[in-house]
Amino acid sequence: MCGIVGYIGNKQAAPILLDGLSKLEYRGYDSAGIAVYDGETIEMTKSKGRLKVLSELTHDGTTMPGTLGIGHTRWATHGAPSDVNAHPHFNKDGSIVVVHNGIIENYLKLKKKLISKGYEFLSETDTEVVVHLLDYYYNGNPLQAITKIMHRMEGSYALGIIFKDHPTELYAVRKDSPLIVGHTEGGNIIASDVPAVLKYTRDVYFIENEEIVKMTEDTMEFYNVDEEPIEKEPIRIDWDVNAAEKGGYEHFMLKEMYEQPKAISDTIMPRLKDGKIVIEELGMTEEEIKAVRKIMIVACGSAYHVGITSKYVLEGMARIPVEVDVASEFRYRDPIIEDDTLVIILSQSGETADSLAALREAKNKGAKVLGIVNVVGSSIARESDNVMYTWAGPEIAVATTKAYSCQLIAMDLLAMKFAQVRGVISETEFEDMIKDLKRIPDQVELLLNNKEKIQKFANRYLAARDVFFIGRGVDYAISMEGSLKLKEVSYIHSEAYAAGELKHGTISLVEEGTLVAAVLTQEDLYKKMISNMVEVSTRGAFVLAVTNEGNDEVEKAADYTIYIPKTNKYFTNSLAIIPLQLFGYYIAVGRGCDVDKPRNLAKSVTVE
Repeated sequence: MCGIVGYIGNKQAAPILLDGLSKLEYRGYDSAGIAVYDGETIEMTKSKGRLKVLSELTHDGTTMPGTLGIGHTRWATHGAPSDVNAHPHFNKDGSIVVVHNGIIENYLKLKKKLISKGYEFLSETDTEVVVHLLDYYYNGNPLQAITKIMHRMEGSYALGIIFKDHPTELYAVRKDSPLIVGHTEGGNIIASDVPAVLKYTRDVYFIENEEIVKMTEDTMEFYNVDEEPIEKEPIRIDWDVNAAEKGGYEHFMLKEMYEQPKAISDTIMPRLKDGKIVIEELGMTEEEIKAVRKIMIVACGSAYHVGITSKYVLEGMARIPVEVDVASEFRYRDPIIEDDTLVIILSQSGETADSLAALREAKNKGAKVLGIVNVVGSSIARESDNVMYTWAGPEIAVATTKAYSCQLIAMDLLAMKFAQVRGVISETEFEDMIKDLKRIPDQVELLLNNKEKIQKFANRYLAARDVFFIGRGVDYAISMEGSLKLKEVSYIHSEAYAAGELKHGTISLVEEGTLVAAVLTQEDLYKKMISNMVEVSTRGAFVLAVTNEGNDEVEKAADYTIYIPKTNKYFTNSLAIIPLQLFGYYIAVGRGCDVDKPRNLAKSVTVE
């Protein structure tokens, strides 16, 4: 959430700032602003609302000359969305300006101290504390002032800072909030995420916790919190710059759904060699895999739903006990982690604050940690003992589709690897699974090409107030994700329930005309699920069923049926999710919602 861009060089900064911020709109925001230094004064423009308002106010940046500047898109935490609360923020005489991602947890204590020293606050934000604290400690040496405030601030922050006394320097700082820097033609650039810089550079430096970077037009120097110089190596970003553009699609979400066949294939194929699964980045010998007695999966949001699916898959296929935790609760239950436990952290961005905190908790307790992420060089990737990348490419829409699908496949590969090494599946079973796995990209494409049928059905339910998703086993896990997709983008109230729990209270919510989406892909559970469908149907519900080809019995209890191709029982979620993604998308489009940037949501949740 929130976005930072900064530039220093020989080109006009404002157009670069606006362009970079436009590539970060997907992160979620409610106001935006830029500050540009022309060598004499630091000019600032900011406004509530979308970035286009800021672009109009500055005539696409042409009214703010200068080759040094910082910009920000804000997602409100402290203080309502407003022009005053928008970033950047000045000190009292306009000689220091700051943009900030994150939360300063002890800001009230710091604010009280600064007020006692005569400082006045114009906004309700925690960020204004940062710039006044810099002013308090500044004695002409920017680096010294920055390190002093780092020792006093608690919480998370990525900062972009300009000092009027130093017109040829741009400073950036990071603690628990992502920040990258890179050298461009004729200058240097900072940003909170890769898409903002792809147009300008492919070689970036990932700033680590409590590191500072000082940039001029030609140089880049890195320091730790003790002001000691440090050496860093750049990482090459191989993403196609067009991957962060819509490419003719109406929305990024639709484009990314259609990228799923390739993304899934890119996740699978490098790990299949000579009929075997080879996950070199796992960093575990066969003896170490056999020694694992428990797996703990920790994640948030859609990644948590992948974890729920993976519990069924790992336990059923590899016969390993699995616990799944919402990352925000993991630390607070003081988890018991034994020596033979593998902790898996699932995150699309690799920067999810709660997941990162859970990772550190697990490592502090001595666990071996495997990170499964999509972003190369992200915090979770760097801090895990080993990392497995999903290779989904950049995902711009806030509601995840292709990154989620790639995580499912990555966990399937992991389960198959563990099952084979531990000798709990036969070679014939393993070979059949490989065949089914290879077919998934084509089967996903087949489902996507059937979108008109789902679109027509979605148009009938644009005015729905409540939608319920039900399933058993892995189908319950996919129901959770289908429900989340719908509520994220359409703002319709939606809930997922384990179908066996209906009679324990939930069925009281079902009334005439209620839409119930039933997922049934597990053959041994068909009869029980059909009974549940009849239960809600007799109470007036309209039942949408998602099931396997050949399950004609379902039509006796369903009002509308979507069939998915047959596959291994453990892989059905990779197919069943496609019509549910399309359903949520077309409902949202029909209701006129901002599909790519749903209200109040952010792509990367980098604060707790």
